[in-house]
Amino acid sequence: MSLNPLANPKGVKLLCELCQKPAYLQCTSCRVTYYCSEEHQKVDWVGIHEKICSLLLPLRTPIPLVSSEEERKHRQAQLLNRQKQMIDMTRTEGSKLLFEGAHEAAVPAALQALRFSIAVYGLSSVELVPAYLVLGEASIGLGRLSQAEEYLSQARWTVLKTPDCDAAIKSKMYRICGLLQAAKGNFSEALKNYANDIYHAALVSGPKHVKTSGGYFHMANVFFRKGQTETAHNIYSEVVNTWSEMLKNVVNLEETQAESTLTSFVDKPTQGGEILDEAQEAEAIQMLHAIYDLQQNNSNYGAANMVMLLHTLALLHTHLLGYLKAQEFIQDALTIAQENELVLDLSAVENLKNFIATKA
Repeated sequence: MSLNPLANPKGVKLLCELCQKPAYLQCTSCRVTYYCSEEHQKVDWVGIHEKICSLLLPLRTPIPLVSSEEERKHRQAQLLNRQKQMIDMTRTEGSKLLFEGAHEAAVPAALQALRFSIAVYGLSSVELVPAYLVLGEASIGLGRLSQAEEYLSQARWTVLKTPDCDAAIKSKMYRICGLLQAAKGNFSEALKNYANDIYHAALVSGPKHVKTSGGYFHMANVFFRKGQTETAHNIYSEVVNTWSEMLKNVVNLEETQAESTLTSFVDKPTQGGEILDEAQEAEAIQMLHAIYDLQQNNSNYGAANMVMLLHTLALLHTHLLGYLKAQEFIQDALTIAQENELVLDLSAVENLKNFIATKA
């Protein structure tokens, strides 16, 4: 991507996409995005602009005067639909980047989500809360806890004055508040927030759903940091079991499909016919691999738990990341079961091994 230097005419105020300071550079592709420096352009490009550059021109160009009221309403409806699609895209991308640990890159995506949410819903709508939460979590990851507190305060206030706020939004809000308290070392407050997260997520999806598992995962992390490792191990095992059941369903469905369709969670049926987006893909990878990294050399985790974890990782890699890594995990699962003489029904593990062998 190239940039045009600008000499702003008197009275024309162009602002940087990231910091809202005076801009002196222009994106030469969309020509409707401006920056104060090449550094901010690069951050924005990595975070979101590369994906939305071609979509911005019709969104930032004023609707032309038209002869009929019907045509005007049609164009307004078209613009509104595009803005809502942009909100979904930027929210998802921001969340995905957070799960990948790319906290700085998540900020531009969240800022775009916030701007489009304000344009569509206004300044006081609860629809702004998801963007505030992504910004808050990104700030936590960057160590900017005071800034995170500001974003979360705005989110809490908006939720508080919205009596019919969706439980899924409350769940996410409590989760990020828990992350902030954990980052501050306030473990008791963190656990309270995660309990509220789990409660509200369960209201929407049930206690054994992957959408609820994130709260349990972060709760286990707190118990582990507090030295309550047995409690942490038990909760980690429940998280693994939840993802295992979902991934079994997905891979069982895929065994009857052509190999060319087995590339992504996107547009795949899961529990109850649901679909996982890219952010949930990244969440599965982040959580399951974090548990594996923590437990692979930990004898106290238990051989049976490790077999389930390795089987689940094999399912994940079969579905998303390729068969060679899946082969390694499934073989490790069988080896551990054999070495520890575990009395387990390994038919599902063996079936997956045979399925992978036809693909690798």
